[in-house]
Amino acid sequence: MAKTYSKTRILVECALMIAIGTVLANVKIYELPNGGSVTLLSMLPFVLISFRHGVKWGVFTGFVNSLLQMLLGFWAPPVPTFLYFLGEVLLDYVLAFTALGLAGLFARPFHNRMVGVAVGTFAVCLLRFLCSFLSGVLVWGNLNEGLSAWTYSLGYNASYMLPETLLTVVAAVLICKAAPQLFAYQERKAA
Repeated sequence: MAKTYSKTRILVECALMIAIGTVLANVKIYELPNGGSVTLLSMLPFVLISFRHGVKWGVFTGFVNSLLQMLLGFWAPPVPTFLYFLGEVLLDYVLAFTALGLAGLFARPFHNRMVGVAVGTFAVCLLRFLCSFLSGVLVWGNLNEGLSAWTYSLGYNASYMLPETLLTVVAAVLICKAAPQLFAYQERKAA
């Protein structure tokens, strides 16, 4: 018999994952001077929501998290136009954190749940990296210390996103192996 979940219960779970993700984002293993850090699995709660409740809820939770991240720690470099500022807001926050909610979408083609979790988690971490990379090229390029904006952005963003991605994928796979029910899609039925 499938469990049924009410919309209220899903919203509460999403709010709890946002809170957990925010706390984990503040447990930093190391932090870079112009933003970006390796945290204690701060992306994992948003990936988990996507697997448990689907892409719609994952994207919603990631979007709310992006707004909260901006509220708690927004810093923008001096930019020449509002368009650059908007690019930073979208690439460094809104798109980067919202993309984490797509993990369930990337996992769908895989029949092996653990492989799906690994691929889905890796894919959304890669999307977040691409957002940061593009922001580095388009917005932060003036901080490049003599390197081309592409080279600087690749090195800078890979220095924290690669370890963060590896930690998140390994943790997701280990948790999926130990407690697969946490990654099982929770069907919501009308009462």
